[in-house]
Amino acid sequence: MAGKIYPVSKKVYELTKSESETPEVQLVRLKAVDSSTMNFDAGMFAMISGIDKDTGKLYIGRAFSIASEPNSEEMEFYVVKEHGGHVSYFTTSKPGDKYQITGPYGQFQFVPEENNKVLFIAGGTGFAPFMSMLRHIKKINAGTDVILIYSIKFPTEIIRKDELMQLKDELGIKLLITVTRPQEGDGWSGKTGHVNADMIKEAAPDINDRTTYVCGPLPFVQAIKNALVQLNVPQNEIHADVWG
Repeated sequence: MAGKIYPVSKKVYELTKSESETPEVQLVRLKAVDSSTMNFDAGMFAMISGIDKDTGKLYIGRAFSIASEPNSEEMEFYVVKEHGGHVSYFTTSKPGDKYQITGPYGQFQFVPEENNKVLFIAGGTGFAPFMSMLRHIKKINAGTDVILIYSIKFPTEIIRKDELMQLKDELGIKLLITVTRPQEGDGWSGKTGHVNADMIKEAAPDINDRTTYVCGPLPFVQAIKNALVQLNVPQNEIHADVWG
């Protein structure tokens, strides 16, 4: 089913928070200068462009999945601090800095009323749209049956860990976190290794009764799609979004 099309807005936002969330991820929150909110389906993304303080010139924009729920007073994003040798400008930004946000965009859309049993598979900051989905499920008390597989490189890279664990308890989420680069002495006693067909089947033995959503870097998404094919998951039950 095609997702709803939302009008695209282009507005100036003010940075309200930019802080280190994990060793590799910066948490960023922005609020519209005119105090308006953006309506979208959880899972969608927006383009963020920096604004030069002296000239007002826009810097080249980048796409970021929205982690906040629809119509939130503040928009939340998870930004990789350094990617491909480039350091994000958000690591040196200060509250009050201005940005232009354009959106929403994308067809990676979650509508709880249409999906009562889901499997979410996230890689790294590909967790962002799922945080939006979980927050939305909680807000509207949707009662969605959620299984979440969350792949991270190191145990220290769990984004919004405390909130995630609270949502797990409140929403009854079946959560599997796997660490792909375990280190001696890192204190991790949970699952390790890359997500594969066996891991997915273990976490979601009823996978063919669920709609699956996948988000992460391209190699991750491709590997998950291949695993889902092995498990005979129909293509129309797989929704994927790629970053990076």
